[in-house]
Amino acid sequence: MNLFAETLAWLMNPERWSGPLGIPVAIAQHLGYTFLAVLVAAVIAIPVGWAIGHTGKGREIAVAISGAARAIPSFGLLVLLVLLMGVLQTQAAAIITFVLLGIPSILAGAYAGFEAIDRRVIDAGRAMGMTEWQILWRIEVPLGLPLLVSGLRAATLQIVATVTIAAYVGLGGLGLYIIQGINLNRFDQVLAGAILVAALALVLDALFAIAERLVVPRGVLAGRGGGAGPGREKRRDRAAPRPSVQASPA
Repeated sequence: MNLFAETLAWLMNPERWSGPLGIPVAIAQHLGYTFLAVLVAAVIAIPVGWAIGHTGKGREIAVAISGAARAIPSFGLLVLLVLLMGVLQTQAAAIITFVLLGIPSILAGAYAGFEAIDRRVIDAGRAMGMTEWQILWRIEVPLGLPLLVSGLRAATLQIVATVTIAAYVGLGGLGLYIIQGINLNRFDQVLAGAILVAALALVLDALFAIAERLVVPRGVLAGRGGGAGPGREKRRDRAAPRPSVQASPA
């Protein structure tokens, strides 16, 4: 039997879908670490990103910090935090690692969403007498949501792939199948674990893609779709001058 057939047999084994080490439990653990890390990262990064995007100050510092955070190896950071915090705090060490991984993408999405807004729209709001707080919540936040969701999407995909290393410190998740398979030379189990992680990432990516579409304001969608269509063609026909008809000489 080849590797793919063995992997399929491993996945279809009913014993893999029950018990404390079953696939549903591993998926729940994997999603739990992922969503907790994304939530904490969002609570930290979104207010900072909005402040940078609204005021225009601190962008260079944020870009530098984000770039430095992206360069930190997640596995090395996890091992370092476990050594510093102790084996009894492995869960906290893992969450800190995943939060630091997710902050740069969310931060970039938060302030980039504000920077992408046409300044004339904001100036029009000020001209109408809107306060800075009203401009923030009525103009900048709604128009900046698509890029923010894009940042959350990128952070979630990065974290859901990296949560596999949590199994190295005994925290479970889908990475447990990969690590156990490597130790036991069960490459069918390694491939099955990788397939489960990839499938979970694809599902989350599809959900965020739908969310990105849903958060786009209706006015923006109407503007994007107003470039061409039957209505515009009819208006052009009505606006086009009709040639005058002159009687030919007898």
